[in-house]
This record gives sequence, structure tokens and C-alpha cells, in this order.
Amino acid sequence: MPETHPVGERIALHRRRAGLSQIEFANLVGRSESWVSQVERGVRAVDCMFVLQRVADVLSVSVAELRDDQVSTPEERPEAFDTIRLALTGHPALGPLLDTAKIAAPRRQLGKLRSLHAEIWQLVHASRYTELAPVLAELVPDLETATRTTSGSTQAEAYDLLCDSYQAAAAMMAKLGEADAAWIAADRAGFCAERAGSPLGVAAAMFRMAHVFLALRQSDKAHRVALNAAQSLEARVKSGTEPEVLSLYGALHLVLAVAAARDNERAAAHGYLDAARRVAKQLGADRNDFGTEFGPTNVAIHAVSIAVELGDAGHAIDLSRHVDTSGLSPERQARYLLDVAQAHAMRRHTGEALHALLDAEQVAPEETRVHHIGRAVTRELLQLSGPRPRPELRDLAERFGVLP
Repeated sequence: MPETHPVGERIALHRRRAGLSQIEFANLVGRSESWVSQVERGVRAVDCMFVLQRVADVLSVSVAELRDDQVSTPEERPEAFDTIRLALTGHPALGPLLDTAKIAAPRRQLGKLRSLHAEIWQLVHASRYTELAPVLAELVPDLETATRTTSGSTQAEAYDLLCDSYQAAAAMMAKLGEADAAWIAADRAGFCAERAGSPLGVAAAMFRMAHVFLALRQSDKAHRVALNAAQSLEARVKSGTEPEVLSLYGALHLVLAVAAARDNERAAAHGYLDAARRVAKQLGADRNDFGTEFGPTNVAIHAVSIAVELGDAGHAIDLSRHVDTSGLSPERQARYLLDVAQAHAMRRHTGEALHALLDAEQVAPEETRVHHIGRAVTRELLQLSGPRPRPELRDLAERFGVLP
């Protein structure tokens, strides 16, 4: 039977394997050298899932490996993921290039695809991924074919619809942790936007790419992509009040704020958040340009998220008391509730955390049940609850696929 070691010893083992000193490791996780020493000697426990996840990210291992979990908890993915992956696999329109496939009556066909495209963002924002996947799986190859078998304004429209379809695919996959597929979709969206002659579409694709890097926990790359895109928009922001430009500019600053918070750069995170807040005030209302849902309410829920990222659970809870998300999409509402749940879990408010998770599941079940935050908080609540968790928590854990 293999020997088991406390979490602190496993952290020390992986830290040494990574070639990090205690002070270097402390700086990376945003803690003191004394804290690291106490943890590794077993004097202090790492009993907060948020902190344990950050330690695991720095050491490039899983939380389960640090905790030496004996029970496997595979990440169950709905069939929708495989459907989208297949749509993104291989060359999307090789037939037309080889002159072995042609599109009949291209304008009429484009009209059909336009009607199909009309519902994709509604499905994204409702987190109805099972319904969205087959729509995108049909749209992507057919629009790719249309871009190669049409010309002029018809071709430009096909590229524009294709760009937006890839944006939707990237949004869906990034939000659910499928970063590699989201990366492909975001990259293709940028190419299609350029071919369609839509510079704002390119900026929107970079917004999606930045979210891919956030999903990969590569905050430095997310910062670079978002900052470059935001700086490219500054001239248009200063010269006018185009709502689409303001929405993208503000949304990019929210990405910058999250990236800074993950690097524990408090001043920078709050600076970017304040900048987004000013843009939202200038915009004057919640909008949904390029699927960003940017506006005052989105800034408010990001303030909660950033407080959680910085470990300020009490502040996050205080902020959440003044947020009304009823005007946002189910996807945004559920994501906000996951942050609220995480904040309560950090303060060991098990009842409040469970309530927020149940609300999130009710609003957007497909998103909540596979989201890494929902799973992590549920595991932490099980740990805090001891051998006899509440029936509601046990049932939730079973639905989330994390029941020991």
C-alpha cells in the first residue's frame, strides 16, 4: 500500500521538483515565505480551496494530486463538446478548394444560414449548449463552403456570419474550460473578421482569445492580448461614442482587471476595473455588442469576481448585496452566482455557498454542472461538512459528478 503524505509535504516535493525556493514560490502564490514554511512543515493547513487551487496552478499539478485524492473524479463533458470539436476538426471546406463540392443557389443558401445563425447568441447566453452544438456544427462547415463559393457582398456577408459563429463557439468552449477548442475558434474568428473587412470583429476575436488565456491560467498572455486590442481601440474611443467600440473597450478592461487580480496585482486590477466602470457610465446602459454583455451591471459582477480572485471574500460578499443581475443573461447570472458561492465557501459559510450553487444550477444547469468553480466549491463544501453532508449538498455533488 503506498505511503500517504500530508498536503504540505506534497507541496514541498513539487516545489523542489519545479526548482523553486520557498521565497520564489511564496511570491508566485501571493503568500509570505513564513506561510510556505509553516504549510510545508505541517504546522499550518491549506484548507481553503481557492488557495489550494492557486498553489496547484503554480506547481502545474492538479488539486487532487496535492490532496492525494484516492477517488477518481473525471470531468464529465456533455456530448455537445464533442459535437463542436468535430466541427472544428480538420479543414472546414476542403471540398470546394479541390473543386469537389459546390454550393447550389448561394444567395438562397446564405439566407437559410442567416436564419440559423440568428439564434446562436441567445443559446450561448442561455447556456443551452446541447441545443447550440448542432446549430454550430451545421453553420460552420456550410458557411466555410459559402465563403469559398461566393464573391462580392455575398462572400463578405458569409465571412461576417462565419466570424460571429466562431465567436459563439469560442465563448461556449472557453467558459466551460475547453481552452484548446476555444483557441482554434477564436483564431479562426479573427481571420474571418479580417476577410469580412470588420476591424471591430478582429478586436472581438482578440477579446475571445484573451478569455482563452484566462481559462488556461496564463494571465500574462491574456493581459498582452487584451491590452493590445484595447490600445488599438483608444483612438476611436476618444474620437466618438460608438456603442460597439465602447462595449469592446470596456469589456477588454474587465479582462485586464481579472488578469491583474490573478497575478495578485491589486492596484492594477482596481485601476482597470475603474476604467471599465467609467466606460460603462459613458455607455449608459447594459448592451450586448459582440456578445460581451458589457455595461454597468457586468462591471458590478466583475467587481465581485475580482474581489474573490484577490482573496477578499468579505468584500466580495458585501459587493454582492448591491448587485441586481435580473437584466443579464442566464449565463452571466450563473457565473456571478458561482463567484458568490466561492466567496461564501472561503468564509466557511456553507449554507450560503450551497444556496448560491443551487440558484446557479437552476438558472443555467448545463453551465453550472461542468464549470470548474462549481465543482471546486462543491468539493470544498463536502470537505467542510464532514462525514454527513446535508442531503441537498450530497444530491448536488452527485449531479456535478464530484461525490466521493
